[in-house]
Amino acid sequence: MISYRQIDSPLGAMLLRVQDSFLTGVYFEGQKYYPAAALPGVVPERAAGIFDETARQIAAYFDGSLEAFSVPMRLVGTDFQTRVWEALRAIPFGETLSYGDLAGQLGLPPGHARAVGGAVGRNPVSVIVPCHRVLGAAGDLTGYAGGTDRKRALLRIEGHAAAARLPILQQSALAFA
Repeated sequence: MISYRQIDSPLGAMLLRVQDSFLTGVYFEGQKYYPAAALPGVVPERAAGIFDETARQIAAYFDGSLEAFSVPMRLVGTDFQTRVWEALRAIPFGETLSYGDLAGQLGLPPGHARAVGGAVGRNPVSVIVPCHRVLGAAGDLTGYAGGTDRKRALLRIEGHAAAARLPILQQSALAFA
């Protein structure tokens, strides 16, 4: 059974998805690939604890007291996507890689940065699987399913210099950044 819960964050509402006692999705409201079938419903008791712990850890991340997440998670995608998402999890807090560097770490031949970028963009567990830590070849804050304004804000939380490359937006949901 798939269950959903919405939580608030400094960057706007987030939707959590749990299936069979594993976190399988974290989405910013309105982000690309937001699950269309996300309907609130009865939450099984075993999922309630995962929701509570995920919300606690996300809040701790945003307040600067958590650098690594430890919620039980299942990454659901193609073999290639899950390989890329697991590689994202290995990028340390406050550090970044380019799409090309990530492709190289996966042992892919040159020219596979776009394929890696496609998989990064479909990451279903935003923030926890840190796809925001992947930049363009020139260090640009290229696409992010939740919006480049959120990507910049997440990098600012982690103290990364690339966050200063975009102007601070005047949106109230992003005011903390």
